Amino acid sequence: VQLQASGGGLVEAGGSLRLSCAASGGTFGPYAMAWFRQAPGKEREFVAAVSRSGRKIRYGVSVQGRFTISKDHPKRTVYLQMNALEPDDTAVYYCAQDPALRWYTASSTTTDYSYWGQGTLVTVSS
Repeated sequence: VQLQASGGGLVEAGGSLRLSCAASGGTFGPYAMAWFRQAPGKEREFVAAVSRSGRKIRYGVSVQGRFTISKDHPKRTVYLQMNALEPDDTAVYYCAQDPALRWYTASSTTTDYSYWGQGTLVTVSS
């Protein structure tokens, strides 16, 4: 499975961006899908996840209420709508997917995901 993330860029504080991550190869799914991010000098941080069923969603505390994760199963694509962006949101954002998590599990653990995208840089200026 290969994941291709896109949509990153430079935005002013208070602005919005929409990230996408499309999967190719492997089984059709459905997959559990998630976003993580890593700022310079910091550990990788959980952002959002959606279960294989699509009915369980979880967000990291720092993005709750500002970010929205969604997925399109036929397109094998996961999206991250980011609103009210803050300078602290600056990071490389990574998408992750896994075909074998439990049906209603939206995991925040990096080791639960088998496939990872290359990352897309989001920079929020103050």
